[in-house]
Amino acid sequence: MPMLAPPVAGAYTLDKAHASLVFSLSHLGLSHYTAQFERFDARLQFDPARPTASTVTATVDVASLKLPSPPEGFTATLLGAQWLDAKAYPEMRFRSTKVEALGAQRLRITGDFTLHGVTQPVVLNATYNGGYAGHAMEPNARAGFSARGSFKRSTFGIANGVPPPGSSFGLGDNVEFAIEAEFSGPPLRK
Repeated sequence: MPMLAPPVAGAYTLDKAHASLVFSLSHLGLSHYTAQFERFDARLQFDPARPTASTVTATVDVASLKLPSPPEGFTATLLGAQWLDAKAYPEMRFRSTKVEALGAQRLRITGDFTLHGVTQPVVLNATYNGGYAGHAMEPNARAGFSARGSFKRSTFGIANGVPPPGSSFGLGDNVEFAIEAEFSGPPLRK
């Protein structure tokens, strides 16, 4: 592939065909149960020359929870009032408040995360995987990122099943998540 110009500054939208949002938490202290959300969106204001000036907002459709081989009724239970309560709180939201450079291609993104009607700060440790300004077959800029973070679900009012102190028998309080995302940006300038 020929050398491509780096991406340009501007507004970027999530390429949903090249994005994933996966999370995991301890299950009885025996494994890390892993699942995902299938419907989410993000908007990014990005300047590769000044990444700390970037901003990102994201929304997640809570009802898009996808579980691997769930027992009958399990998905509905998790979307119900004792857990995610998707009817009362149909959307999760993230809005960045600060972006810090941690070295080549690495960023710390702090933001306000709203889940279950509660807003708390959450930190994403992100890697800028690169991008380009566009080319003949794809005339828009593109940028890619990987990010990881964690939060305690009990701080968002979802404490059902959290193990008592000194035990791991239950569903862990600490939720770890991983995001892979490509964004489409401004059109190639000729």
